[in-house]
Amino acid sequence: MNEPAQPAGRGDPADPTDPAHGVTTGAVARRLGVAPTTLRSWDRRYGIGPAAREDGRHRRWTPGDIAVLQEMCRLTASGVPPSEAARAARAGSVAAAPPAAPSPAPARQPGSGNGLPLGDVRQECRGLGRAAVRLDSPTMDEMLGSLIGEYGLVTTWEEVMVPTLHAVGRKWETSGDQYVEVEHLLSWHVSTALRRVSIGALSGPRASAPPILLACVPGEQHTLPLEALAAGLAELGLPARMFGAAVPPEALDQAVRRTGPAAVVLWAQARSTAHHALARHVAETAWGVKGARARTTVLLAGPGWAGPAPAPGMLRPGGLREALGLLRGLCEAATAPAGGGGAAPQRS
Repeated sequence: MNEPAQPAGRGDPADPTDPAHGVTTGAVARRLGVAPTTLRSWDRRYGIGPAAREDGRHRRWTPGDIAVLQEMCRLTASGVPPSEAARAARAGSVAAAPPAAPSPAPARQPGSGNGLPLGDVRQECRGLGRAAVRLDSPTMDEMLGSLIGEYGLVTTWEEVMVPTLHAVGRKWETSGDQYVEVEHLLSWHVSTALRRVSIGALSGPRASAPPILLACVPGEQHTLPLEALAAGLAELGLPARMFGAAVPPEALDQAVRRTGPAAVVLWAQARSTAHHALARHVAETAWGVKGARARTTVLLAGPGWAGPAPAPGMLRPGGLREALGLLRGLCEAATAPAGGGGAAPQRS
C-alpha cells in the first residue's frame, strides 16, 4: 500500500524541511515521530526549543536544534525523566561539534529508539512507540487523532496502530512481566481513538440496510480489530451492532434471529479459539415467513480462521479494507429493490 505524501506546513513560505531556512515544528514532529504539542511543551517547560524564530513568532528548527531533540527523545524513551533528559540533551549539544545538516528522514527506517522490535515501519510507529514506552497519554491521544485525520482510519489502523501494538506485544512476551502497562495503556488509547471515530460519524446519514453484527467467538478476548471495523462501518454510514468479546453461542443465535442481519462478522485471533461449528450454525440460521426465509453471510475475520477455503455462505476478508468493501456490498444487496439487479438475500 502506497504511503500518503507528507504535506508541507500550512502557510510556510519555504520548504519546511530545507535546513537553509530552518525546519518547521510540524516537519520536525513528523521526522521524529512525536506530537507538535510535545515539542512546544518541551520548549516551554525545559528550554528545548529552536535557537531562532522567523519574524519573532514562527519556530524554525536548525540541524543543531534537531540533534538536541533527537537526544531528548532517546533519553526519555529509555526512561529518563524529561527534566533530566533536557539538561543532558542541552549539555551534550554544547560539548558536541556542530552537526552536519541532516537529509530528510525516509518514511520507513529500521529501529525505533524505544526498545520495541518495530523493524521496517512507518516513521509514525516509532513516535507512537516512544510515547507508549514513556506512558505519555496526552501524546498518544493527540498522535492517534492527528493520524486518523491526516491519513484516514484504514491506513492509520493497518500501517501505524497494528504494527505498534504487535511490537509492544512481542516485547511483553519476551520481557517477562515488563511492558504489561505499556500494552494496556496503548490498547486503551487505540480503542479510545477508534470509538471517537464511531461517535463522530453517528450524526451523519445512516443506511436503511439491516445491521451488521460484530462478535468475537467464545473464548476470544481480542476486540480491537472489531472496534476498528465498527469505526469503519460508522464512517460509511452502515448500521452495526458491536457485541464485543467472547459472545456465547446462544446469545449470538438470538441476536441473529432478532435482527435479521445483512452480515455477521466473527473474529478469532487464534486457531484455538476459531469456532467453526458456530460459524456454520450462523450461516445456516434462517428467519422470515415460510417460502421467503432468509439467511445471512458470515465473515470469518482474523488469523484464527486460516486454512481451507470458507464454506458456502461464508467469506474470509484479508484485512480491514477488504472487509469494509465486502460489507458495503452486502448492505447494498440487502437494500436493492426486487428486480433491480442487486444480489438477492440467501433463501432456504
